Amino acid sequence: MSELPLLSARDLGKLYGARIGCEAVSFDIHEGEVLAVVGESGSGKSTLLKLLSTELAPTSGTIRYRMRDGVTRDLFALTEAERRFLLRTDWGFVRQDAREGLRMSVSAGGNVGERLMAVGERHYGRIRGTALDWLGRVEIETDRIDDLPRDFSGGMRQRLQIARNLVTHPRLVFMDEPTSGLDVSVQARLLDLVRGLVAEMGLAVIIVTHDLAVARLLSHRIMVMRHGRVIEQGLTDQVLDDPREAYTQLLVSSVLAA
Repeated sequence: MSELPLLSARDLGKLYGARIGCEAVSFDIHEGEVLAVVGESGSGKSTLLKLLSTELAPTSGTIRYRMRDGVTRDLFALTEAERRFLLRTDWGFVRQDAREGLRMSVSAGGNVGERLMAVGERHYGRIRGTALDWLGRVEIETDRIDDLPRDFSGGMRQRLQIARNLVTHPRLVFMDEPTSGLDVSVQARLLDLVRGLVAEMGLAVIIVTHDLAVARLLSHRIMVMRHGRVIEQGLTDQVLDDPREAYTQLLVSSVLAA
């Protein structure tokens, strides 16, 4: 593993007119590290995720990413084609609503296979074989390979979305509330799956969640956001067990009282 960070954000900010989306956010993330960004609705965490994944352009600050050739580049100095290639290959994005992260009119196998084709794979047998392998890895019965995602349960769709994103062995994965709206038992199964794959593949993951239990289970470090700013950050257990800021203490106590 390189000593250099995989991604570095410095003084990152986004304004929507006079309203602050996020302000002065700085952090590094390395391969094999999971960073959770937590906060209430409107705290700025979703804006931050959109900036990091280049869905939004920042008003201020920089985001630098270490490419596979070892060269660190400013993400917003890349061409549009270079950014699209990163999103299809070196990055994954697991969305809250799996319907936004899947091609709903394409079979389960086709959803996984499309990512392989994006990195140049053209052999149908290898594509199908890899898709079968990944369906098994995310605990989807392989005889469902030709079924459409619309015929899957919510938990199965999320697992399929994970397979679609991880099949190209990305180095960085963004996750936006990946367990939201799922039953508790389905959430637990999905989190166990994600934790195992992250450890096995040495992924860097930035996960946005309002659920502190998800953050504790998956992340090594945590950033707490409020009104667009990071008000506290550190090792996950340290922040959640001994929060310094009154707002973080309130978040933690609300979970304990639930």
